[in-house]
Amino acid sequence: MIVQLNNLSVSYGEILALDDISLEISGNSVGLLGPNGAGKTTLIRTLLGFLKPDSGSSAVLGMDVIIRQMEIRQMVGYMPEGECYVPGMTAVRYVAYAGQLCGMPYRDAMQRAHEVLQYVGMDEERYRMVETYSAGMKQRIKLAQALVHDPELLFLDEPTSGMDPAGRQDMLDLILDISTAKDIKTIVSSHLLPDIEYACQDVIVLDRGRLLIQGNIEELKDSSHSLFELKVKGDLELFTSRLDNMKIEWRIGNNNILKVSLPENIKPKFFFQIAREDDIQIRHLVATQNTLEDVFAQAVGDSDL
Repeated sequence: MIVQLNNLSVSYGEILALDDISLEISGNSVGLLGPNGAGKTTLIRTLLGFLKPDSGSSAVLGMDVIIRQMEIRQMVGYMPEGECYVPGMTAVRYVAYAGQLCGMPYRDAMQRAHEVLQYVGMDEERYRMVETYSAGMKQRIKLAQALVHDPELLFLDEPTSGMDPAGRQDMLDLILDISTAKDIKTIVSSHLLPDIEYACQDVIVLDRGRLLIQGNIEELKDSSHSLFELKVKGDLELFTSRLDNMKIEWRIGNNNILKVSLPENIKPKFFFQIAREDDIQIRHLVATQNTLEDVFAQAVGDSDL
């Protein structure tokens, strides 16, 4: 078990950031997913001991966060969302300094800094001052400082923020390699569903401080419902109202394409039946697969009911 929460609540004044959350995390690569303000960063900071909960308890790697937070920090790496570099330092000196803060001797920290900078693709830029780097390069440096002391667990908060498409893909490939080839457990916080789906095996979805769903991504996508994409010509509002009357889940995607989840007892010919009754044409109908976006949209939609 890498993380355990029992009825954890955290607030900022009158704002409840985490609302009575209980969960256990045991996977190698876990995505922490939710819109901005969902409580993702608050949860990570609480697990690192930076924030004191109002109630409940939490443990990381089997250690109570309140009692043993200094031990936890030596065993985890943290890549924060915001900038965390020290001006006036080269990348290699900065990463080595991060290792020293975790208790590594200077020579060991410097050797390890060279290794991790090469691993994240920054070996040729390691002697430049960190403040001269682009946003994407700074993200790589933040990952390097989180890895320098060879942690058991990595907390990565919005790791692809500010990166161009090529850099973002490189970062996701690194995260995937870390949790598989390097066997370091990762918890990746992001509001970008494709990033979580690519780099993680499991997911936790938060919204407004509440836990909505948790589980293996592939299992969550493997719904008992059949998913269809369709496009209609005619009164779209009338068509969707008929779906609502049947308690059938749907949402509108790009180009007004409907994504409809049919229970097993309803067959696709149902679409043509209601279309014929309301003088609506079905212009496009194809069976498709659930994505993490579908799972997320359903979970957030259900929380608003």
